[in-house]
Amino acid sequence: MSVELYDTTLRDGTQAEGISLSVEDKLKITRKLDELGVHYIEGGWPGSNPKDVEYFARVQEMPLQNALLCAFSYTGRAGLRVDEDTNLAMLLGARTPVVTIVGKSWDLHVTEVLRVSEDQNLKMIEETIAYLRSKGRRVIYDAEHFFDGYHANPEYAMRTLEAAVNGGAETLVLCDTNGGSLPWDIEDLTRMVCKELNVPVGIHAHNDSELAVANSLAAVRGGAVQVQGTINGYGERVGNANLVSIAADLKLKMGIDCLSEEQVRSLTEVAHYVSEVANLAPDSRQPFVGASAFAHKGGIHADATVKCRESYQHIDPEQVGNHTRVLISELSGKGNVLYKVGELDLGMEVSKEEARQLVQQIKDLESKGFVFEGAEGSAELLLRRNRADYEPPFELIDFMVVVEHRQGRDMLSEATVKVRVGDEIKHTAAEGNGPVNALDAALRKALLRFYPKLENVQLEDYKVRILDGDAATAAKTRVLIDSSIGQRRWGTVGSSANIIEASWQALRDSFEYALLNGD
Repeated sequence: MSVELYDTTLRDGTQAEGISLSVEDKLKITRKLDELGVHYIEGGWPGSNPKDVEYFARVQEMPLQNALLCAFSYTGRAGLRVDEDTNLAMLLGARTPVVTIVGKSWDLHVTEVLRVSEDQNLKMIEETIAYLRSKGRRVIYDAEHFFDGYHANPEYAMRTLEAAVNGGAETLVLCDTNGGSLPWDIEDLTRMVCKELNVPVGIHAHNDSELAVANSLAAVRGGAVQVQGTINGYGERVGNANLVSIAADLKLKMGIDCLSEEQVRSLTEVAHYVSEVANLAPDSRQPFVGASAFAHKGGIHADATVKCRESYQHIDPEQVGNHTRVLISELSGKGNVLYKVGELDLGMEVSKEEARQLVQQIKDLESKGFVFEGAEGSAELLLRRNRADYEPPFELIDFMVVVEHRQGRDMLSEATVKVRVGDEIKHTAAEGNGPVNALDAALRKALLRFYPKLENVQLEDYKVRILDGDAATAAKTRVLIDSSIGQRRWGTVGSSANIIEASWQALRDSFEYALLNGD
């Protein structure tokens, strides 16, 4: 058995709050989806906005190796001949080999939303599909609200599918548009439709009950041979079925062909790529591909994972392009430390007693406000600094930060830094748009002559958390900094009752980590 993957990230996915893709963005994602190996890419709705019209014009110049491109639209409008409908004319103008038409299956929507008769709706479905077929297009029919419609009026819901079949639809896609159905209901109704109508059936699920992936897999069990979804589950309201998880489940759990093993191994890369293009941070807790999907924090879990990888992992993470991570935290045991030392290849031997001492050091630091599971750069430095022969690339002698306000002028922030590199001391100052920015600028200025690569270190995120709010302005503060060079990204942490000191600790670790790791 095989199942077709139909991706609608570029249309349904862009209906998610906070996502807006440019034409260039959509072209980039199209190329990546084709490389992944999905069978259909729904590029958008050419009748809805000029951006999609431009996309379909430009994508014609992109030769696709695996996917067929689809354009999307509603049925033709009531009271208008299909060959006079400008929306359908624009759909044909997209010049895609496949078009997807959505129509109403729920009588409530027919009478209260479209405000047409039930027979008129059936005529719109059949005539639209027949017209598009006469123009040489393959047609996939999305039966909107099918499951809700079937429960409200089963006879009419089935008649809408029959109208689509009579018009020449090659696939009937049953849509759980409101995302409220349950897996066993999806499976039973999908099986019934497959039995009643001799046409391939698909599923389009939304995630309002957090069951979109489960419902999609249930539909496959019921006989569906096409699954529609989006990368990372982006979509209207709380999202669509996550095509990344679906592909992994189909291939690795159910033994159903949808992608090759090599293509499945690219799922993590594709998921992160699409999130970056969409200007969204990758979800660290996303199943299969998130950074935390195979991360082990508790000492018992980490110890068992070191001894036997499958003991606390449902698959080998490399099957989806991910990897095992063991975190360093106050919940760590010696196994976490021993694994981390080996993983980082620090060239140091750590006895079990030394590992226990490191664990206690970590717990002491976390009791003071440090946290290492979100700051693996600082965690690595903690381990390195416990080597007897470790020499830091620079050493702070002292620093001073001045923030000044004078009437009639902007705020002034200036930092003075004195650091030692080898036998040389560098003393410098810099201004910034705030005290931390000034400290960052001064430290860079002091170190760049010795370490030019620091020019490429980018501060990606700066987060401050108050740890004991009852102490008001005297509260202890934790600072987390995310930094990057190119594709390499790391986090560092500082903690102090003085926010400038906490910021310095995190900033120092960020630069020190950069100098010890790669280009």
